[in-house]
Amino acid sequence: MSSSEIPILRLGKVLLAGLLKELDDKTAVLFADELSHQVSAVGAEAVILDITKLEVIDSFAARILVEIATMARLLGARVVVAGMRYPVAITLVELGLALPGVETALSVEHAMKKLSPPGGSRVG
Repeated sequence: MSSSEIPILRLGKVLLAGLLKELDDKTAVLFADELSHQVSAVGAEAVILDITKLEVIDSFAARILVEIATMARLLGARVVVAGMRYPVAITLVELGLALPGVETALSVEHAMKKLSPPGGSRVG
């Protein structure tokens, strides 16, 4: 899997990144670099990380996920992790990894609703 296999879609000022398969170490690092570049390049106001397809996550990929979320927040983007499965959540807890300042949503649709201000106009 290469970083180009992880789609990063731009929806106005929102970046939507969908992890389609389990992350190997090399792909995780490439993805983190590419997403960091895009957040900075487009001045993203928000990032949605769709991890619905991740059924399990190892310690390295979990740490990369935390780093990606932290990086995006440091660059000024609001971060919503969408579609986290129970085994992934358990792994993060067991590893003692937290996602401070990161919101979660059941799905991408719920994430987009979270990014919509009261009154209906979406971020972007």
